[in-house]
Amino acid sequence: MTDFASLVKDDRVHTALYKDAAIFDEEMERIFKNTWVWVAHASDVPAKNTFKTSYVGSTPVIVTRDKDQKVHVLLNRCRHRAASVCEKGKGKTSVFVCPYHGWSYGVDGALRKVPHAKGYEQELDKDEFSLVSLRTEEYNGLIFATFKQDIEPLADFLGSAKKWIDLFMKQDAGYGIKTLGEHKFRFPGNWKIQLENTTDAYHFPIVHKTFLDSLDAETEDVFDVLGQGGWVEDLGNGHSVMVMIPDLIDLEDNLDAPIPERFAELAQELRDEGHDDATVRRVVRAVGGSGFNLNLFPNVACSMAFFRVLRPVAVDETEITHVAIGMDGGPVAGNRMRLRLHEHFQGPMGFGTPDDAEGWERVQRGARAGDDLWIMLNRGVDAPEGVAEIGHNAGDVSAETGMRAAYQQWKRMMTA
Repeated sequence: MTDFASLVKDDRVHTALYKDAAIFDEEMERIFKNTWVWVAHASDVPAKNTFKTSYVGSTPVIVTRDKDQKVHVLLNRCRHRAASVCEKGKGKTSVFVCPYHGWSYGVDGALRKVPHAKGYEQELDKDEFSLVSLRTEEYNGLIFATFKQDIEPLADFLGSAKKWIDLFMKQDAGYGIKTLGEHKFRFPGNWKIQLENTTDAYHFPIVHKTFLDSLDAETEDVFDVLGQGGWVEDLGNGHSVMVMIPDLIDLEDNLDAPIPERFAELAQELRDEGHDDATVRRVVRAVGGSGFNLNLFPNVACSMAFFRVLRPVAVDETEITHVAIGMDGGPVAGNRMRLRLHEHFQGPMGFGTPDDAEGWERVQRGARAGDDLWIMLNRGVDAPEGVAEIGHNAGDVSAETGMRAAYQQWKRMMTA
């Protein structure tokens, strides 16, 4: 039996966490089947009979909205012989039909029809063979599911992170948030390597030098993430926030400030469309995204201006989904600019994502060199005074506070 507690110390974790397949298998059971896991945004299932396929750890699920507007998260597995009943990423339907033997289910998971049912010796109890439904709750548009029926309410699990979710959603400029599209890729590395990255400002000026070089001088100053008095804060339950641009924490603040030169053209386009000055300023300020990354343990980040979702595939393989977000019903020009900014950094041909993925792959490769070495997470000096919530552990923006928070939650769950 693995001694999980011995693998996580206060300031370091053992390399085995990246490469031991047996540990990975235990993580899928002890963590991903025992906590709240993000599965979708509410705008992914905007109307009755809409659905999106997703995962809870390694388990395929379908997120649906029924005719009464209730959201369900259903195991994507026919109750007959286990075939998946939905392979489409997103869409609209009133029924899921298993392609193997034709069993059909409603979007609420109820078994509707069994072909040639007389072939069974006794009449099937349809209620007994519905699609398995997970406990599902939502906070400010974020939909989570869990296998654990007696778990604490989602709001309690999120705790202090709720404040930061609310701030992140102000990117809607008052219109509401909607997903604009997504792209997926895989890297040959452990899921926790990416989890660490979300609150790692230390790497930014090094790994993302090409991105910084691509910016105009004004924007480059904005992205001087190590020089603006930011911080990293442990929010409890493995969650953390990394504030890189304190001036962009609350997008409803400072709306009277001069419009940045890089958004001057957008501002004029919005004025030409007839938007008043208050709307123009609100939209322009929202377009650039928030000034922080919020890590929600174990699988999703609200990262400046997009959702980053990780899915563990194997001990040395992880799938990443980048979800672009915009304003639901907001100006077309504003959402177009958000997509262009997303493409510039997060997109598959952007300046940020390929460099990040190269770093993650190198970590996994290097982890094979030495079985008894440790991953160091001891970086950090005190956060600027008065910025973090009282009683919270916090460090300066380049601290590894968020990583330590995540691994302490990992330790709690793996030893529970």
